[in-house]
Formats: sequence, C-alpha cells, structure tokens
Amino acid sequence: MSSDVLERAAAPEQAAPRTTGAVFTGIGVTAPNGLGTEAWWAATLRGEHGIRPVRRFDASGYPATLAGEVPGFDARAHIPSRLLPQTDHQTRLALVATQEALDDSGIDTDALPEYAAGVVTASSAGGFEFGQRELEALWSQGGQYVSAYQSFAWFYAVNSGQISIRHKLRGPSGVLVSEGAGGLDAVAQARRQLRRGSSVIVTGGVDGAVCPWGWTAQLAGRRLSTSGDPERAYVPFDAGARGHVPGEGGAILVLEDEQWARERGARVYGRLAGYAATFDPRPGTGGESGLRRAAELALADAGLPHEAVDVVFADAAGLPDLDRAEADAITAVFGPRGVPVTAPKTMTGRLAAGGASLDLAAALLSIRDSVLPPTVHVHRQAAGIELDLVTGAARERREVRTALVLARGAGGFNAAAVVAAP
Repeated sequence: MSSDVLERAAAPEQAAPRTTGAVFTGIGVTAPNGLGTEAWWAATLRGEHGIRPVRRFDASGYPATLAGEVPGFDARAHIPSRLLPQTDHQTRLALVATQEALDDSGIDTDALPEYAAGVVTASSAGGFEFGQRELEALWSQGGQYVSAYQSFAWFYAVNSGQISIRHKLRGPSGVLVSEGAGGLDAVAQARRQLRRGSSVIVTGGVDGAVCPWGWTAQLAGRRLSTSGDPERAYVPFDAGARGHVPGEGGAILVLEDEQWARERGARVYGRLAGYAATFDPRPGTGGESGLRRAAELALADAGLPHEAVDVVFADAAGLPDLDRAEADAITAVFGPRGVPVTAPKTMTGRLAAGGASLDLAAALLSIRDSVLPPTVHVHRQAAGIELDLVTGAARERREVRTALVLARGAGGFNAAAVVAAP
C-alpha cells in the first residue's frame, strides 16, 4: 500500500461537512415572568412583567433595588440532590431549561451516536453567587472551609459542562462570552458545529447574578436604573429611559441539522436563516455603531431583503444614547416606522447572556402563533425615535414568517440573527 492509503486507513473516519440548514426543534425557558415555555409565553402575550424588588438578598442599601427573578423556583423539585452542592443558582435554572428543551424536541439523548450531540452556551458572569459564598467562607473561616466545587461552579463554561455531563452530550462543546450578545453568538457557533458534522447542539443562554457581588459589578457599569417603580424603571425608547433592570434566566434551544431533523420526523419551530456579528468602533472615535451593519450582514447571510422581515426584536438598552443608536440602525435598514419593533425583555429585565436567546424563543413562537408580543410600560417615544413599536397589547398578524433579533453586549459587541418559518 502507498503511504497516503495507509494514512487514510489509520485515520478515524471524519463526518462530511453538512450542506443543509439548521433548525430549532426544542425550547426551554426559565424567565422572571414564567417558569416553563408555555407559562412564560402566555404571560408575555398578556403583557405581564416579572420585575419586582430584589428578593434573593437585601438590596435596600444599594442604588438599584429592582430585578427580574424567576418566580416559584425550587431547585430541589427539579435538580437531583447530588447536584445541589456543586451548582450555582443560574446553573440550576439552565439545567431545568435544558431538560424542557430536550423533552420538547423529542430527542432521546441515550439513543444518539456517541459524539453526534454537543453543547454551546453563552455566559457573562458564571456562577457569581456560588463564588461569593465561597469567598466569604475563605475570608471569614479559612481555606479549609471553601468547597472543592468552587474550582468549576463559578466558571463561565459551567453551564455547558453540567448540561453535557447530565445528558451525555459528548460532541463539540464550548461557551461564548460576549455579554448581552452572547445568546446569539452561541447559537451561531452551534450552527458552525452542525456544518462541521454534528447532528444536534444544545445552545442558548441562561444567566444571572442577583447577589451582592454581582450587583456591585453591574452597578459599576453605570447602566442600571435606580428607579423604584417596577413599571417605569426599564422603559427603552421612552422619553423617560434612564437605564435597565437586571434579571435572571433565559432560554435553552435545541438546534439540529435540518436533514437529521427531517429524517427523525421532528417538529420544527423555525430555521436559523442568517447571522452576523460586528464590533463598535473604539470609544471616542465618533464612528457609527456596528449594529446596522450586523443587521444587514445577517439578512445577506439569510439571502433575504429587508422587506421580508415581519418583526424586529430590539436589544433595548434602556439608555437614551444607546436606544437612539439602535433606533437609528433599525431606521437605516427599514426606514422610519418601516417594520414592527418589539422588546418583550421589558417584562423580564435584561438577562445578560440569557436575554438574546429568550428573544430567539419569542421570535420562534411569534412565527408559530402569528402574533407579536408587546413592549410594556413604554408610553411616549423619545424625540427623534421613529419606530413602529408594538406597545399596549400583543399585535396579531395574518402570518409571521421572518424575524430579526438584535443584541448588544457591553464592550462593543453586536449580533443579529434571522429566524424564519420552517
């Protein structure tokens, strides 16, 4: 035999690159206005918000006192007892969302080929609450009182790791850290893994740092609203916008190779038709935000004109300058009031890396149900902002075929994703 034949015979067989698309077949949600996908979606369409005074710790001495916290969550009812000592609160939320997403998809992970499925999630802080508790033990009692699980429970990749272990997903895995843009970036990385030969990737993001350490870090960013009124604290694009309310939760999504999904007879919510990411110019240079370019590139990746978009899910920073930059980007692509725009995160607060994946879930369910969720608490758009904002109540449509989801992360990250009907 020639040497090249021997090398091919000895090398492990590699999966051929995929040429079909990526489709969403499962959704799992843990959100401040609903635990579980259908409970959250029903509350969202009713315009019910989950922003309340902080309950996870005493925030009365801090400038910001409101948060979006997942209601009625008892980890002991959802998580095996052996996992409780080694998981942070946000990891427990992620595990619950993952179980729902996999159940929803109908995939039996035990029956999958060993390396066919992987996990790619987004994170912004890791297990902050777990880390704070163990650091307090270190300072007050000594190193012998620090949990051995501190070695990983605080880490950015912990959700991916715990999901992978629990569900035996041994294929390509990883984590994306780009703050609020992460929920889209993770899904895009999942699509890359499908194109490289994987069949299923569990993806999205569940995040949160509602604890004193996390609170202090978020306050340092100077983006939190200090209003004590839950209905006026987070009002993006409104004349009274003065910051955002942080929250916890997000969505885990099952993304499959389209051919694989069809062959197994999967129910499909929609396709990941396009994606793009850009960076803002260096602060102080006066350049345009990269968000418009991200939207245009995502539409180009999808092969769709802007007229095909039925709704835009806005990033909705809640700060006047950032809101205006986003409104200008949307107007530059679609024209003044050229497309319905919504920000259902006004009902949850901004969920860091979990927010964009929750918007993706909302976009997929908007396509399923032909309805656009509302932006609550916004009554008077700021001067110069010309958006067709869905306010007051959900807006029914004859059909919703295509949605554009926008996301930005602190530090200049921009991402845009196009989801389309099956």
